[in-house]
Amino acid sequence: MHAITAYLPSTKNLTFNITLIALAAVICVLLVAVKSHAIDAFGATPLLVGYTIFVTTFELSRIVSAMFYKQSYASLLLGGRPDIRSRDAGLLANYAYEPQVTFVIPCKNEEGAIRKTISQCFLADYPAEKIEVIVINDGSTDRTGAILDELATEYQNLVVIHWKVNRGKRHGMAEGFKRARGEIIVQLDSDSYIVPDTFRQLIRPFENAKIGAVCAHADPENIDTNVLTKMQAAYYFMSFRILKAAESTYGAVFCCSGCSSAYRKDIVLPIMDEWLGETFLGLPVTWGDDRGLTNWVLKRGYRTVYTDEALARTIVPETLKQFLKQQVRWKKGWLVNSIFASKFILRKEPFVSVVYFFPLVLVTLLTPFMATRAIIVTPFMQGQAFYLVFYMLGVLLVAGLILLYYRHVARDNVYWPYLFLWAIINMLLLSFLLFYALATIQNRRWGTR
Repeated sequence: MHAITAYLPSTKNLTFNITLIALAAVICVLLVAVKSHAIDAFGATPLLVGYTIFVTTFELSRIVSAMFYKQSYASLLLGGRPDIRSRDAGLLANYAYEPQVTFVIPCKNEEGAIRKTISQCFLADYPAEKIEVIVINDGSTDRTGAILDELATEYQNLVVIHWKVNRGKRHGMAEGFKRARGEIIVQLDSDSYIVPDTFRQLIRPFENAKIGAVCAHADPENIDTNVLTKMQAAYYFMSFRILKAAESTYGAVFCCSGCSSAYRKDIVLPIMDEWLGETFLGLPVTWGDDRGLTNWVLKRGYRTVYTDEALARTIVPETLKQFLKQQVRWKKGWLVNSIFASKFILRKEPFVSVVYFFPLVLVTLLTPFMATRAIIVTPFMQGQAFYLVFYMLGVLLVAGLILLYYRHVARDNVYWPYLFLWAIINMLLLSFLLFYALATIQNRRWGTR
């Protein structure tokens, strides 16, 4: 009897889940009512009606896809051990899959963070003799170089490469990848690290030969600094555990995050020069390096996945100016690499391209135009100010559905209310940054924090 009841959900958990389901049902009803009333009241065109239905359906589909993430991930793990017939992927937990691993960390002017980033690599729950760390000092002008030299005397398997002139992150990554002795290469941002006792979970999926890249789950290290960092904490959790989890369900994560991802060396090494030499409108691509590298893994026919079992920490922008610069850089990287991916994704991933990739591109490109209509044109130029209220309600209700799933998978996460703040800022400000990114696309400066 005890063996049976141990697997039954507690009354508290059951009540909590029923409450979430009930709230989701209420939000769906309200969402339909708000959208319908807005269409009736403001004489929406067929194009606007179609856009509204399309966007809402697509956002809901991402939540549904994320719901199958755990099942999909377990299947991928078992795919690496065909000798195991059990449906319990946990049987792999103690299997001694321990390939040689190399951390590659390009850095510039990171005197405040680089020591911790490197030390956490050597604290990983992994055989010390199988860990190599390569750090590329990309023209630092602060004490970063001196700190690296100090660390090189402390850690035998630390390789430090000093460049007097800054060449850029992509060149630093390529240098580290080419020099790496490891079978698996872990790419880290210089202000990020993987929680040591979760490190094996980043390597574990590579036992499946079809896996080419793995993305860890990242949260802000400076999470409680201010409201902006707390809002980013909510966004990061949604971005990884919901949006990347949805992509991982298809085995096609389109951006293995630069702050904490791993690649199979024999897949990416042959395309290093092509990736390094990528250009757009006649100039070198200097942002979206990780998204671009992920594209190449997918192009070569391998799976890219996300794991919520490998945990990473990264430093996020603490000021609005830093944050906006980062967002513009990300949008440029997304735009250019989406164009690159569109050239092969239909051939390589026909199902994913139709149900996810191209709809995502369409939604992202249309959203700033529709937001302009809803926030500026209709209220102020056409005198229908109340339309803005309906538009904001629709956005917040969709955010509410995402938040309910957020609460379902992370009951102890206390930053969930900030997801509403993210939705509002994304609606009123961030969606319009795509216009600025397009207008300044030939500006290839990094735009660092």
